[in-house]
Amino acid sequence: MRSRENRTNQRVVVAMSGGVDSSMAAALLVEQGYEVIGIMLRLWAEAGPAANRCCTPDAVADARRVADALGIPFYVRNYKDIFKTTVVDYFTETYARGLTPNPCLVCNRQIRFGRLLDEALALDADYLATGHYARVREGKDGAYQLLKGVDSDKDQSYVLHRLGQAQLAHALFPLGEHVKCEVREMARYRDLPVFNRADSQDLCFLGNGDYREFLSRHAPEAARPGSILDTQGRTLGEHRGLPYYTIGQRKGLGIAAPRPLYVLATEPSHNTIIVGTAEELGRRELTATDVSYISGHPPAAAVPVTAKIRYKSRETPATLTPLPAGRARVHFDQPLRDITPGQGVVFYQGEVVLGGGMIERSET
Repeated sequence: MRSRENRTNQRVVVAMSGGVDSSMAAALLVEQGYEVIGIMLRLWAEAGPAANRCCTPDAVADARRVADALGIPFYVRNYKDIFKTTVVDYFTETYARGLTPNPCLVCNRQIRFGRLLDEALALDADYLATGHYARVREGKDGAYQLLKGVDSDKDQSYVLHRLGQAQLAHALFPLGEHVKCEVREMARYRDLPVFNRADSQDLCFLGNGDYREFLSRHAPEAARPGSILDTQGRTLGEHRGLPYYTIGQRKGLGIAAPRPLYVLATEPSHNTIIVGTAEELGRRELTATDVSYISGHPPAAAVPVTAKIRYKSRETPATLTPLPAGRARVHFDQPLRDITPGQGVVFYQGEVVLGGGMIERSET
């Protein structure tokens, strides 16, 4: 691996989407002297109008216009099949098991910094760059760290926490030192044709943005009606299907009760939802499975961290205790109301990402 400081004759593949972030990432790398190649992935989408919003014909055209403006080669690669089996099937199968997945974690690890990184290296590229708001730092010992982006509102280190040393050695995040409003202004100043394009929202393969409708078509067994129970096992009503509810939810239960009730847990084996009062809601501890660490190894003992239990959740002080078999226990300093099995929990020390894993289902 050559030095990141010596950019002359270093080749970078940029994952382009036609949006302002990946376009500006490519522009910055060109200006910094790298040899830049743009690649856009054509991902799986349902037949009909519910297209994958990451790679519509308009998005491909926008990315090509940006590449032409920058004077870089641009290619479109067909990743439909691998995206379907790796990301979309994971999404539906995880919901069918009564969990709430974040498929972006799988996509970044296995598609962008898995299959696409392999393709970039096969093209003799030194790096794969994306428009994520995150940073990579190489330590004096040669080990790489994943850092938060400086824009706290756009920081995307959470969805990159499964990257390891092999991936970070070849990763560039040109926007990590910038804030979003600055990036748009930089793109406007450079007259990039996508400087005012709206940011993408929700999951790219949900054409209309409604994951419940998507599951009804692709995993109907995950949305069967069942009973709503209180913590004493008494039936209070009927739910529409487990995917329609999330931990901590209050609205939409359709239950008349003297006090507000919240979703405390789901029980896929019985297709039931457990509800309770605000006093019964919240946990101070979770166990994570499939835990990975950026350094490649867990801490030697329990360590203080801050942790995020969802992409948009706030960081909360906690103690991380590594466990055998790729598991970990996280004990929070205060109870959290929305610890959701299937979501990622990510561990931080200051601006440094330690790693993360998937939240396990606790016993009800």
